[in-house]
Amino acid sequence: MTRTLFVGGTASHVGKSWFTAALCRLLRRRGVRVAPFKAQNMSNNSYPCIEGGEIGRSQAMQAEACGLPAMADMNPVLLKPESLHGSQVVVRGRVWRSVEAEQYSGYAELLMQLATESYGRLASQFECIVCEGAGSVAEVNLMDRDIVNLRFAEQVKARALLVADIERGGVFASLVGTMELLPPSQRALVQAFAVNRFHGDRRLFDEGVRFLEQRLRIPCLGVFPYSREIALDDEDCLSIEENSGESDVAVVRLPRISNFTDFRPLGAVDWIAKPGARQYRAVFLPGSKNTIEDLLWLRERGLAEWVLRQKAGGATIVGICGGYQMMGERVEDPHAVESGHGSVEGLGLLPVRTVLEREKVTRTVEARTKGGVRFRAYEIHMGATVRIGGEPFAVVGEGREDGCCVAGAMGTYLHGAFEEGGVAAEMLGLPTVETDKQAMYDRLADWLEEHARSGVLQRLCG
Repeated sequence: MTRTLFVGGTASHVGKSWFTAALCRLLRRRGVRVAPFKAQNMSNNSYPCIEGGEIGRSQAMQAEACGLPAMADMNPVLLKPESLHGSQVVVRGRVWRSVEAEQYSGYAELLMQLATESYGRLASQFECIVCEGAGSVAEVNLMDRDIVNLRFAEQVKARALLVADIERGGVFASLVGTMELLPPSQRALVQAFAVNRFHGDRRLFDEGVRFLEQRLRIPCLGVFPYSREIALDDEDCLSIEENSGESDVAVVRLPRISNFTDFRPLGAVDWIAKPGARQYRAVFLPGSKNTIEDLLWLRERGLAEWVLRQKAGGATIVGICGGYQMMGERVEDPHAVESGHGSVEGLGLLPVRTVLEREKVTRTVEARTKGGVRFRAYEIHMGATVRIGGEPFAVVGEGREDGCCVAGAMGTYLHGAFEEGGVAAEMLGLPTVETDKQAMYDRLADWLEEHARSGVLQRLCG
């Protein structure tokens, strides 16, 4: 019978994705056939599935920790925010429809059924499923239509771990308050709690652990230290750090930014949301869930002119996916895929024109640069771009040309291109931070094993 672990949190961004990935890797190292699962995710960071379509980037990362390709059933419902009040709903990897927030609850039971079916297919293939929750498990206003937290865990009879972040403060109130708000049937699922991101001597929190274990009547899995040595692909832009003010590389922080993990290999970068005086060596325009609206935002904020000034000052401007589309002469939206604007003028940095299309392209590819550097990448975009000048950024597969390069500017649809250090070196003369992902997952599992109470961990994992 398939064992199911559920990792829930007292709030968003407390470390649920970390613990899910850590458990996945640890179980895999112990010879268990394990897979990740998240019934519903909200993120514009996504990754192509082996069977086509896309899932949340965190679940793709967790699949990698399990030694598996990304599969649509690992994240059956993905919400990709398009505005403050609505999202594109991706079901089993494919775009389903766009839904306003107030309408979404009407689809909850249907989506719960679809998520349960996806879970069942995974459970028929693997010995253990590690489920990740979303936000707080105690959102009382959403409990009756929850499809991703303890209501789902209760349905699949999961053992639950509750994670709290001590770095943000209020760890006692968050853990005790969360448990108090849960109905008895859901509270009974929680087998242990974890205190995450502790700084300093953990023995100083021994008394806190005793208080929490007595009050919650469940054991503490461990007090886990903050670690800068472990870097995983992030779920959402909450993890974007403040500017160092010392980098030669800037990334424009678009309101609808997507797949910002493209820039992790470049190390510390400055995230730009308003014009500044500093001159950069390279400026990146990242992916966007809504190219036209974010292009209009660039103009409203004065950032379009700032980008042009950066180029005039010697910076190389680089666009990835939506950013590449913005850099062209024009972006047309004849089917109102993104907005009602129809057609907008681009930044004019590249001799390309883009037409947004109804069908989304989602695929992993192998490519090579003009200089012969080979790399793996992936595409997720709703548009076709025609190059009418310049040179291609790369050649994909057996001969398909991607992107465009001219003096001082370049663009590409290939997410992850700069994860291969040779690409950044050849195209931009920039160093990159080399990351062995498999070694990183092993360090994550070591982190879990080192700081967890072995008896509690063993009982939790069954």
